[in-house]
Amino acid sequence: MALVFRQIILALIFACCAVALIAPKAAPAADVTVMLDQAKLLKMPEKVATVVLGNPLIADVSLLPGGLMVVTGKGYGMTNIVVLDRAGAVLMEKSVEVQGPGGDLVVVYRGVERETHSCTPDCERRITLGDANPYFEAILGETVARNGMAMTTTPVRYPCAPRLIPGQRP
Repeated sequence: MALVFRQIILALIFACCAVALIAPKAAPAADVTVMLDQAKLLKMPEKVATVVLGNPLIADVSLLPGGLMVVTGKGYGMTNIVVLDRAGAVLMEKSVEVQGPGGDLVVVYRGVERETHSCTPDCERRITLGDANPYFEAILGETVARNGMAMTTTPVRYPCAPRLIPGQRP
């Protein structure tokens, strides 16, 4: 009886060890977490000569005077930043995770098509990676057109707008 009990105990111990070996490991936490379409400032070490960005589709970096670096989230996922001196020695290495937008968002699904709305405090359409192509392209087109109008130096005339004579009240 004692022999059977020992064999059962040993089998349980081996089973627990096997489960511990094949169990999924927790992902390492990122050194820097940035929200999509937002930026974060990082202090750079002294004597920086080169900045290497792992995947520019996930994040973007810009160097500022005074030893600052701006990290902007461009796509979902994880990448890394490596900072080198002139001799090629690594001065800093950070992992960067870009997460989806937080806050007051409403996501509408129409079958497999997705639309995102920002509700702060009123709900307005928002461009977010992963939205349906027709929705994304429509909002992007409106944004580009609006920004183009804001950059123009000549006034825009609308055919439906009534013309006022100077001194005339609407």
